[in-house]
Amino acid sequence: MGDLPAYETRMGQAYCGDSMKLIEDLPDASIDLVMTSPPFALQRQKEYGNKDQEDYVDWLVGFARKLKVKLTPTGSFVLDLGGAYQKGVPVRSLYNYEVLLRFCKEEGYFLAEEFFWYNPAKLPSPIEWVNKRKIRVKDAVNTVWWFSVAEFPKASVSNVLVPYSERMKKLLKDGKRWYDPKERPSGHDISDGFGLDRGGAIPSNLLELPNTESTSWYMRACKELGIKSHPARFPARLPEFFIRLLTDPGDLVVDVFAGSNTTGEVAERLDRRWIAFELEREYVASSVIRFCDDVEQAMHAYRCILNGQQQVSLRPIKQPVLSFASSANTTT
Repeated sequence: MGDLPAYETRMGQAYCGDSMKLIEDLPDASIDLVMTSPPFALQRQKEYGNKDQEDYVDWLVGFARKLKVKLTPTGSFVLDLGGAYQKGVPVRSLYNYEVLLRFCKEEGYFLAEEFFWYNPAKLPSPIEWVNKRKIRVKDAVNTVWWFSVAEFPKASVSNVLVPYSERMKKLLKDGKRWYDPKERPSGHDISDGFGLDRGGAIPSNLLELPNTESTSWYMRACKELGIKSHPARFPARLPEFFIRLLTDPGDLVVDVFAGSNTTGEVAERLDRRWIAFELEREYVASSVIRFCDDVEQAMHAYRCILNGQQQVSLRPIKQPVLSFASSANTTT
């Protein structure tokens, strides 16, 4: 790429600038996974720059068009979108479904699968319909669209197996005591292979991931240094799930709305190459904290990036590799 990154690590680079322009510098067919969560189409403007609902879909489709040629033939585009209401009435907006249809019908993407991110820690909203009038329930689920360039994108469920439920553990330990393989009335057969230990259970497309990271290194360091943290972060385990599912070590993961660069941090830990784009310099500067070992290094890097003094180069982070299976939902 022509521009110098604001900072770089062993596996990736973070750039400050307009994603729409920076995307053009990426080589064609180079990205294995776009993992991103754009500012949502909300009626009230937020400090992180969300678009108005009327313009939002066109704006987002523009990114889809530019990114498609940058993805490999087996690449994927995972998009986290929150729901919204129409202005002034307790009626849901259809913008996230319009995004889905236009990505597929106009831009030629395939919907590989839809996911739903359930955040049990999400605050009740909107206040008017949920808290005050009490005519709507809490909106605690985001849609996460998994788009692909072709019908058979790279993917391996074996990389995201979750712990077996207690019942399944009993079946594996003494299957004959708990079930007898036979044909069911529904026509679904249960074979002897059902009782084999395959290292974990297949996860569902409902991802229960609380967005509570008040004690994370990023949040603690921001507080200690008096730096403003990004107000709209997704939990690390959301990009982790899709990075594990859809990429291999050494593959390239790109986040075009990086924010606090959670995606880049997870990719780094999982030995994936990564590139992060973020428009706001303050957010780019604070995101470098994720890759620093102590507050002194973090403050130096933050100031350098915020003032545009020099490119910051960081050694590999020491935090342990994540494990999706350790905290994901269990299932049989």
